[in-house]
Amino acid sequence: MKILTSYKRISIFAAISVLFLSLPMACGLKDKEAGGVLARVGENYLYAEDVAPLLGNNISPQDSATIVSNFINNWAAKQLLLEKAKVNLPEEKLAEFDALVNDYRTDLYTRAYKDALVWRGSDSTVSRVQLREFYEREKENFKLKEKVVKLRFIELPKRFLNKKEVTSSLKSFKKKDRAYLDSIAVQFKKMNFNDSIWIKASRVINEIPPLSHENQDKYLKNSQFFELEDAKGVYLTKIIEVRNVNGVAPLSFIEPTLRQVLLNRRKLEYARKLETEIIDEAIKDKEFEVYAKNE
Repeated sequence: MKILTSYKRISIFAAISVLFLSLPMACGLKDKEAGGVLARVGENYLYAEDVAPLLGNNISPQDSATIVSNFINNWAAKQLLLEKAKVNLPEEKLAEFDALVNDYRTDLYTRAYKDALVWRGSDSTVSRVQLREFYEREKENFKLKEKVVKLRFIELPKRFLNKKEVTSSLKSFKKKDRAYLDSIAVQFKKMNFNDSIWIKASRVINEIPPLSHENQDKYLKNSQFFELEDAKGVYLTKIIEVRNVNGVAPLSFIEPTLRQVLLNRRKLEYARKLETEIIDEAIKDKEFEVYAKNE
């Protein structure tokens, strides 16, 4: 039996005390078992340590008793149903279930062990060169499902006085233009000056209410500048580049996906290599043999 923390032990025993005031005491337990046993079904026993994780530090004895009582009843119902199933189900069905359980247990153990070996042994770094080479090889498999754009964008208040200067600077966007826009940026309602990243068209539409899925083709074009307005503000947008649906996805846009695909492939290759090495080593050490059938 595992050693429980003092508070947990007190909580459990308090819950048991409250619970057993309303329940008949179990009979037939040996003295040395009675301290830790909560219930019995046939030859199966439920111990105090089994319910310990259910009881938090701030649960009253009465609530703890309810939790323990419900857990005991659920546990007992499962045990009793299991015993009935073993008696009443056909032997072939029981054998089938036992095989499934054994296969599942084996899969759990071997997968956990193999994953640990793969995690320690496989390289988890992907260089820019590897990403680029993989992208060039496989890019036809990475098609866009949504239009993406690069842009610069500013939302101005309705009565902004220097709209002409802001518009000119946003279009030109030279060093002095950027310095000017940065100097008055606190007056903007929204802005995006990072025109090197790709953004989904749906996100752009969300940021610019007069823009919609119906009219986006009119405005979201390469090198396009447009100004739209609604009751909330004025939206100045300079489109740098557009990639349409079914076009090849830009590398920078799908880089996280590519990186994960490369890592997954690398792990699969390492896992296959690991299985081969384990079998070869077992054959070498005469731990694994395949017996040929007699002709």
